[in-house]
Amino acid sequence: MSHIQTPPVQQKTVVEFAGVAKRYGSHLALTEFDLTLQPGELVALLGPSGSGKTTALRVLAGLESCDDGRILINGDDVSGLPTSRRDMGMVFQSYSLFPHLSAGENVEFGLRMRRVPAAERRERAAAALALVGLDAHYGRFAHELSGGQQQRVALARALVTRPRVLLLDEPLSALDAKVRVQLRDEIRRIQTELGITTLFVTHDQDEALAVADRVAVMRDGRIEQVGTPEELYTRPATPFIADFVGLSNRLPGAVRHGFAEVHGVVLPLLDPSHADGPVRVFVRPEDLTLVTAGTPGDAPAGMSLAGIVLVSSFLGSLRRTSVQLEQGGTVVVQHDVRDRHQVGESVLVRFAGAPVPVEAVQDLAAALPRRPRLVR
Repeated sequence: MSHIQTPPVQQKTVVEFAGVAKRYGSHLALTEFDLTLQPGELVALLGPSGSGKTTALRVLAGLESCDDGRILINGDDVSGLPTSRRDMGMVFQSYSLFPHLSAGENVEFGLRMRRVPAAERRERAAAALALVGLDAHYGRFAHELSGGQQQRVALARALVTRPRVLLLDEPLSALDAKVRVQLRDEIRRIQTELGITTLFVTHDQDEALAVADRVAVMRDGRIEQVGTPEELYTRPATPFIADFVGLSNRLPGAVRHGFAEVHGVVLPLLDPSHADGPVRVFVRPEDLTLVTAGTPGDAPAGMSLAGIVLVSSFLGSLRRTSVQLEQGGTVVVQHDVRDRHQVGESVLVRFAGAPVPVEAVQDLAAALPRRPRLVR
């Protein structure tokens, strides 16, 4: 890799959405949207399709106007400024490279619009390409680059102008799985190295949890919960978060005196103040273990359920095994790949006793899905 000096560390920038609302006709895409990005922080907006995450990014970029509320950059209201005066770099799902320009010329384009002298343009473009590992590809055209390389060029183009804020809208969704992971890690490395305040929009929870300092999970134009990846995963604030972030088994149960009970197994609650009554209980696959039925000392009394293995899937670094419980319903257990169980084998599913989130339901029958499943 070239030893050309990379772009300098960005200035410290605070971004604030203050009570932002956006309407499209009768549809309210954003409502009372409040979020603050601290200097150098990478915040991911995560949510299902139609939750408003891309709308929030476009309002910040100035590509859409606010109907209510304000956008503040370091305390200054920029809500009325056009995109060109907000000093933001943007990378989208489509690479949008000019096919008649080389990689270096594509990166130079924003500098050319700013009337930066030619020698400085080339030097800064070369440095930006070096930052993304493409310093040897300055003269190549888009059709000579892979999808991952084209997206790296798009990232270099966004960074070369030294923007105050970096906006990433589903930048990896068009790439294959292996390239997506590699570029995801590169984006995080570069963002950390530059210290640039970044908003990353994605529907892929693995991406959000892997790269973000904090994740804001959106639902129906609002933020349902914002926190570190660990906080969202281990302490979901609502049943929607427990259901949406990560993988969970949904089991019928009941809350009694500050504990959840699932087929006689008593588990601590994330929220011990939850009212007594029938609930859905969300149990992570990694909070369950499997032992062969009849094994001496196989599981503590009261913390395991009997079942039959339905299927076991090898996933490389781990294995997921589905078990039909004697009491009814199915659970999926995530475990070591070396721990193999055969289809039809009698097993005990052991609960680790980790605190669980729950969702109130009308009755126990309603707590059980029609087809018990692992939810994501």
